[in-house]
Amino acid sequence: MNSLSINELKIGDSSETTKKFSESDVLMFAKVSEDFNPAHVDKEYAEKTMFKHQIVHGMLVGSLFSSIFGVKLPGLGSIYTKQSLKFTKPVYFGDEITAKVTVKELILERNRVIFDCVATNQNGDTVIIGEAEIMPPRKENI
Repeated sequence: MNSLSINELKIGDSSETTKKFSESDVLMFAKVSEDFNPAHVDKEYAEKTMFKHQIVHGMLVGSLFSSIFGVKLPGLGSIYTKQSLKFTKPVYFGDEITAKVTVKELILERNRVIFDCVATNQNGDTVIIGEAEIMPPRKENI
């Protein structure tokens, strides 16, 4: 696990994580979030939608960014302060999603880092784009 201060980061630094989403992931997320939208949890209902299949909650997919910020880049001690997400394509059960974050801007005077966020599926299709603001951990000057 990392714990990088703003002075240890540079524009262009990036990190990623990959996860294959299952029906059980969606059902657990539905229980925790209380989002039982039938597009996610009801196969017969989902077959009648524009997607034709059950889809993974967008916020569940978006949570992959949080996993990167919390343990990889910047890592331990980071605080999530802002996130925008645009869901560009559906994610289906069995899709393998790679979430990648890239340092876009360093705001030294506020101890904030702006990241570009992109998630793609196993076919290379972009499923989420966004931007995050993170407060990295501070390290004492010794």
